[in-house]
Amino acid sequence: MLVTSKDSKNTNDNTVIQEDLDRLKNFPISFFSIIMGLSGFTIAWEKAAHIMGTPLFIDSFFAWLTFAAFLVISGFYIKKIISHPDAVIAEAKHPVKLSFFPAASIALLLLSVTMINRAEGLAHVLWILGTALHLVLFLYVVNSWMHHEHYQTPHISPAWFIPAVGNVLVPIVGMHLGYVEISWFFFSVGIMFWIILFTIFFNRILFHNPMPTHLVPTFFILIAPPAVGFVSYVKLNGGLDNFANILFYTGLFLTLLLFSQYKKFSSLPFFLSWWAYSFPIAAITIASFLMFQLSKNVFFAYIGGVLLFILTAVIALLIFKTFKAISKKKVCVESH
Repeated sequence: MLVTSKDSKNTNDNTVIQEDLDRLKNFPISFFSIIMGLSGFTIAWEKAAHIMGTPLFIDSFFAWLTFAAFLVISGFYIKKIISHPDAVIAEAKHPVKLSFFPAASIALLLLSVTMINRAEGLAHVLWILGTALHLVLFLYVVNSWMHHEHYQTPHISPAWFIPAVGNVLVPIVGMHLGYVEISWFFFSVGIMFWIILFTIFFNRILFHNPMPTHLVPTFFILIAPPAVGFVSYVKLNGGLDNFANILFYTGLFLTLLLFSQYKKFSSLPFFLSWWAYSFPIAAITIASFLMFQLSKNVFFAYIGGVLLFILTAVIALLIFKTFKAISKKKVCVESH
């Protein structure tokens, strides 16, 4: 049988369509971690500009760029929910991927931080949506943890801290908007679960097999709870005290601990999980600048400046690596 050029073209078109459908089906919820990283980067530069008393404009550019990226990623994931609900359900039941669902609500909360000084009305809406969605997702995650049939110790990773981090983010804008009791509620829950999960995680890495290579970058998530907790607690408490110092120095120690393992992290092949480097580094950068503002100790300004330089280099590398991986169709592929 002869195959015409028209038949060949139709076959190729069908193949491309099928590949696009498969890529949408495998579009991961962890894509929202990109928004976390870009938002943290934006806030860090805004904090630096405020300290220097000079508008640098890079934060404004990235604030709106991040918002646009959020709309794009949300659009793709909503399309996945409509077109491939079974894939979404499977992701929500996966012992590791489950913890990335609150990244969507965290993205909303972080966007509210980036917008609070640019469009307060929009920030208010984003904060309400993010807070409500995070509560729903956090309750779902904790219920899954409590009534599981398939979790095993190797499933535990720092990604499990993501739901806890979302809770301690709520007061940053919540206090500005006057939601005092709601802010204390989420902060309290977040700190409690951070302590619980921190203990469980160290038991896992000390006494069980090493984590899979593609999850190793998530070690940096360990920095986020104390660093973000410090910023939130200062908002709630109105200044420094002993507990604020404990949170900050815990985050700073974890940063030094992970930076000392530079060779291990730099030798890893690129995965989307590399974005786990970004938000935690941004969080400790912001915390350092805030510590400088509160203590007037210039040492913390130098720490913040060095971390901001590292963060900027990391974000540039991540953007390059991500677009390169997308162009080579190495993301949105089936994983287990």
